[in-house]
Amino acid sequence: MANPIISKSAETSFIERLDIVSNKDPSKTVSVTGGTIRLMYYESILQDTIKATVTFADSGTAIDNKTALAGLPIVGQEKVYVKFKDNNNSTLDLVLYVNKVTPLSEDTTKSMVQLDLVSKEFILNEKVRLNSRFDGKISDHIKRILTDKKYLGTEKKTDVEETSNNYNFVGNNRKPYYAMNWLSKKAVPNTQNAKGNTAGFFFFETSEGFKFKSIDSLLSQEKKKSITFNQTPDSRGDNIPSGYDVKALEYSKDNRVDVQEKLKMGAFSTRTVLFDPFTCYYEVVTPNAKEKEKDLKLAGKELPTLNPEFNRDGKNQEFSRTTYYFLDKGTLPSGNTKQQIGKSKEENFEYKNILNQSIMRYNQLFSAKSTVTIPGDFSLHAGDVVFIDAKELSTADEEVNKDYGGIYIIADLCHYISTKETYTKLNLVRDSFGRTGNHTSGKIPL
Repeated sequence: MANPIISKSAETSFIERLDIVSNKDPSKTVSVTGGTIRLMYYESILQDTIKATVTFADSGTAIDNKTALAGLPIVGQEKVYVKFKDNNNSTLDLVLYVNKVTPLSEDTTKSMVQLDLVSKEFILNEKVRLNSRFDGKISDHIKRILTDKKYLGTEKKTDVEETSNNYNFVGNNRKPYYAMNWLSKKAVPNTQNAKGNTAGFFFFETSEGFKFKSIDSLLSQEKKKSITFNQTPDSRGDNIPSGYDVKALEYSKDNRVDVQEKLKMGAFSTRTVLFDPFTCYYEVVTPNAKEKEKDLKLAGKELPTLNPEFNRDGKNQEFSRTTYYFLDKGTLPSGNTKQQIGKSKEENFEYKNILNQSIMRYNQLFSAKSTVTIPGDFSLHAGDVVFIDAKELSTADEEVNKDYGGIYIIADLCHYISTKETYTKLNLVRDSFGRTGNHTSGKIPL
C-alpha cells in the first residue's frame, strides 16, 4: 500500500505552471502562477470534458504595461498550459483552452479575472459534424469518432472498452459528443451473460484521456484508495487504521432511492412494446431488476428491496415505465447488394435485449451516494473505484456501517487549490446496498 495521505496534505500545494498563450501572437505568453488565488479542477463520468476554473489577480504590468486581459488580449480559445502538484507528489500536466472569461473586479492598479478552461476537443466538437455512415461495433465507432482526423482527431490516450453488439447508423450531421453519448445507451459489454441482462456505457474524459466504459466494468476495477471516517484527527498518519489510505475530513451519505422518481424512470421494472410493421409481429417485454440481479456486477450485496405489497400480479403487469418501438429490421445492412438482401430481416438494434436493460442500469447506479472531502490527492480520477468505511452510529465500538460502507465509483471529483489549502472532494455512487469485501482487498468479491 502507498504511503497514507495525511492531514498535512491539505496545506496549499504547488502550481508549477499556468501560462496563457496569445491567439494573436503565439510568441506572447503570460504566466499567472504568482497571481493565482484559486484553482478548481473537475472530472465527472457525466461530463464530456475535463474542466478547470482559475481565478487570478491581473496586474497592470503583466505584459506591455497592460493587464493580461488587455495585453494578450484574452478573448477566448487561448491555449493554457496548466501544471500542478499535490503534497504527495502526484502531478497533473494539462493543456486546456479558455472557454469563458469573467472579469470579477477592477480598480486602477489591478483586476480580478476568472477563466473557465476546457479541453481542445470540447471546443472542436462545436465545429465538427458526423456526415458518414458507420458500420460495425459501437466501440469501433467511438474510436473512429475520437481519433479520425476527419472528426475530433484527438492525440490523447483513449481507453475504449469493446462492445459485443453491432449498430449501423448514418451521422446525419450530429455533433461528435452527442453521437457518442447517444451510442453509449445502445452498447452492451462484451462479457459473459451480458446480453439481455445489462447494457449502458459512460463516455467521459479525465486527465488520463478519454474513456468509454460499461457500468459493470467500472465496478470490476481494483479499488484505488480505501477511505475511513471518524471524529478523531489523523495525527499525521498515526491514527489512520491499518489498511486505509486516508481519513476523510468530511463525509455525508444519501439514499438516492426516491421511490416516485425511480419508478418514473423505470429503474426496477420497465415495459417495452415492440411492433414489426412488415409482419405485424407484436410483443411486450417486461424485464425486472430483481430477476436480472444474479447476472449483474454489483458494488454491494443487493439491489434495493422494495415492498412486495406494491407488486402487481399477472403477465406483463409489473412495470412502471413503458416505451414503444418499431423493430429496427433491414436498416442499413452491411455488405454488397446480395449480402444486404440476405440481412434484410435482421435487427440492426435489438430493443428487446438492450433498451430496458440500459434504462434500468443507469438508474440503478445512482441508488446510493456519498460525498467525501479528503486532503488533496491528484492521483484519483472520475470512474475510479474507492472503498469507504464510517463508524456505525448505533454502537459504542468501532464497528463500521454495514449498509453504506464498501465499494463506490467516483462519479464527480473536484480538486481545490487556494493560497492556504488543497482539498479533493468526491461524489461517490453505487447501485446497491450492503458492504461487501473489505478495505484491504483489491477487487469486489464475485
